[in-house]
Amino acid sequence: MLVQNAIAFLEPLSFNAVRFSVAAIILGLWLLIFEKHLLQKLDRKLILSGIMLGVWLFIGYAFQTLGLLYTTSSKAGFITGLSVVLVPLLMLGILKQRPSVNSIAGVFAATIGLYLLTMSDVSGLNIGDAFVLICAAGFALHIVFTGKFSSSYPTLLLTIVQILTVAVLSAGSAILFEDWKRAFQPEVIFSTNVITALLITSILATALAFFIQTNFQKHTTATRVALIFAMEPVFAAITAYFWADERLANSALVGCVLIVAGMIFAELPAGKLESIIRRLFVKKEADFKA
Repeated sequence: MLVQNAIAFLEPLSFNAVRFSVAAIILGLWLLIFEKHLLQKLDRKLILSGIMLGVWLFIGYAFQTLGLLYTTSSKAGFITGLSVVLVPLLMLGILKQRPSVNSIAGVFAATIGLYLLTMSDVSGLNIGDAFVLICAAGFALHIVFTGKFSSSYPTLLLTIVQILTVAVLSAGSAILFEDWKRAFQPEVIFSTNVITALLITSILATALAFFIQTNFQKHTTATRVALIFAMEPVFAAITAYFWADERLANSALVGCVLIVAGMIFAELPAGKLESIIRRLFVKKEADFKA
């Protein structure tokens, strides 16, 4: 809601340029004041890794914005959520890491849940859907490569480089495709909606969020991270229920349950899910024979 109000004054790419620039400045100041010793670890490999992460992240945000011009929010929400499916496939194809049975079951449940929760519109596919699919691929690749690079480089440096990359690419795209000068108009600079949205998204949803993701993804798998991100529409639905008095259809409620179940499946100990499934099949076979 905050971002929607803000982009009524400031176009999306321009908003992201300012948002990610502010986040980069905040983290950069933290680096210079409290973690200055990390600068000696800033080398060519780290910079290139951070730029790669930033490029995938920019593709995710840019094509999501572009897709929303041509498709509905519900379809965009579902297609973006397909990054849950793409992550284990990309892990297998790029990193040669085979997802566990638990992860596959979790992804399957979460995907069905996303469909039930978000797909109120089942109209035919259009160019906007293709753009949002590119967005999903961008977010999925960002998750996969964050998992690859996060354990090799200092979290703060890697986060700053990727966020700064998004800021630069967003600013360049805004200059090419938007009325970027609008960002310097008084009604935008002094708009409460814009300032509030920028502060919240820059500090919490960008600087802090991507620092946390980069820091903790070294301790878990990319598939689990994707499943956690699949919880976003669930939290959005819960927020809308309490704050906007919106009511979910029965299918959407089932979708929420399946997404949560997907999280639980992924967290089960190795072999536990197979054991449960095997017992269910053995029980059904015994009941059938009886």
